[in-house]
Amino acid sequence: MTIQQNTDHIQTTHVGSLPRPHGLLDLMKAKLGGRPYDTAAYDQRVTQAVADCVRRQVAAGIDIVADGEQSKPGFFTYVTERLAGFEPRPNQKRAFFAAERAAFPEYYEEYFKQAMLGGAVSPIVPMVCVGPVSYRGTAALQRDIANLKAAMKAAGARTAFMPSVAPSGVGGNEYYKSDEEFFAAVAAALGVEYKAIVDAGMLLQVDDPFLTDRFVDPELDDAQRRNRAELYIEAVNAALAGIPAEKVRFHTCYGINEGPRIHEASLGDVVGYMLKVKAGAYSFEAANPRHEHEYHLWERVELPEGKVLIPGVITHASNIVEHPEWIAERLIRYAKLVGRENVIAGADCGFSSQATYRTEVHPTVVWAKFEAMRDGARLASKQLWR
Repeated sequence: MTIQQNTDHIQTTHVGSLPRPHGLLDLMKAKLGGRPYDTAAYDQRVTQAVADCVRRQVAAGIDIVADGEQSKPGFFTYVTERLAGFEPRPNQKRAFFAAERAAFPEYYEEYFKQAMLGGAVSPIVPMVCVGPVSYRGTAALQRDIANLKAAMKAAGARTAFMPSVAPSGVGGNEYYKSDEEFFAAVAAALGVEYKAIVDAGMLLQVDDPFLTDRFVDPELDDAQRRNRAELYIEAVNAALAGIPAEKVRFHTCYGINEGPRIHEASLGDVVGYMLKVKAGAYSFEAANPRHEHEYHLWERVELPEGKVLIPGVITHASNIVEHPEWIAERLIRYAKLVGRENVIAGADCGFSSQATYRTEVHPTVVWAKFEAMRDGARLASKQLWR
């Protein structure tokens, strides 16, 4: 058995980001906006938010916890704190989900205003590499590690993971001569963070929603999509050099929360590349209606020995709380295909990828979903370990 495999029950986890308390959001907004704020009060707020977050995860039955990314203003924004060589381009607009937006322009105009970006503490600003890339986030990372360890000890949590962005997600390149050179530099820098997380005794989760985006990018043909995906995977594996695969989990998703979601890649497009990542576990969307059927993929795709799947059995795309019996049924389906030791119950994606006052799934509902996942995993475990 590897360290991520089940022994006597289906373990539960999630993807990482969880809603931040409004008091912390207020301070975070002031900090990011360049306004005066109390540094000591800010640090204390982050520490308390992590402690509360981990305590609630343990109480809700989560086996493999995280810090909820309470210290991070957003999936993209935190890169500015961790990597040198980048500058923001506030006058540039980041294109999200081009094919979806073209198909449903009225819906997504309203969606971005009210949901995904409407309540964020800071705008999503494109980052561009303008100089040599290096890692400068040691102090911030050590703060996150210390907060999570203290919270685990107080709550009695045994296992934790910490998310970190994939090389594909840090921004554009205007400095290096080629994409290959750029991604090699980014991988070397992120490798410092990856190794520090694992050395601290935690599981590393590499977050890469950008991999799936390439397969529906209207500006790329099929060959270009494949080449881009290979480049992303090479960069991830370069950053993971020297780190045992069993201490790594890889997460990919589709970026959109609530939406039509017609123009998304299928798991079949992505799975061959995903399994090339030198990780011990693979996390992916499986609970929403656009991808629920994709468990059939594992009838013909062989999961390598010792590897683990973390399919989403609760979704970030709806405030409906999934029924525990449905969750159990889904977990049993996967267990029959890849083995009961190789399935961990997870979520489709994070519940607050951006620090925002308005999360699409209400914070009270998030915890109800976690409790349902716990109960569903217990039902499945009773059947699988009779």
